Amino acid sequence: MEPPRDQGLLRSDSIPEVGEDAAASVGMAETLSEEEQDELRKELAKVEEEIQTLSQVLAAKEKHLAEIKRKLGINSLQELKQNITKGWQDVTSTTAYKRTSETLSQAGQKASAAFSSVGSVITKKFEDVRNSPTFKSFEEKVESLKSKVGGSKPAGGDFGEVLNSAANASATETIAEQTQEETH
Repeated sequence: MEPPRDQGLLRSDSIPEVGEDAAASVGMAETLSEEEQDELRKELAKVEEEIQTLSQVLAAKEKHLAEIKRKLGINSLQELKQNITKGWQDVTSTTAYKRTSETLSQAGQKASAAFSSVGSVITKKFEDVRNSPTFKSFEEKVESLKSKVGGSKPAGGDFGEVLNSAANASATETIAEQTQEETH
């Protein structure tokens, strides 16, 4: 007579894993008695039935869940939004995020201060150049040249007047050239 074997879920003999060599499992069936094979077949049928029942229960629960969501007006897009919002809240509550956020904030403040400082320095330099004797001399020469070129016109006409004057002069020259060509 053989020594008694453990039955049920806590069996001591090995059960072949999915994908294991089929020949190894056939050899194992040959060493089992008829009674043990019948017992295993019953257990197999019972486990398969439990799996089927659990699958049906799961399907019923999923259907019930979908019905509740439909009644609450929760659709896939809203679920996605909620998941993203919760995920973002989870991320922002981590110490790593908080440290990174603080570091970036400080870096932004320092960069802003640096740009402000650079802008102030550039403005100061432009003021220094504009107030320098060389620039004053250059400005006086430009004003003098402007008054000579402009003739009797008052200094400082607006930009539109200058453009109109240039356009009229150009048009007058074009008409004079055409008239000259026609007479020759």
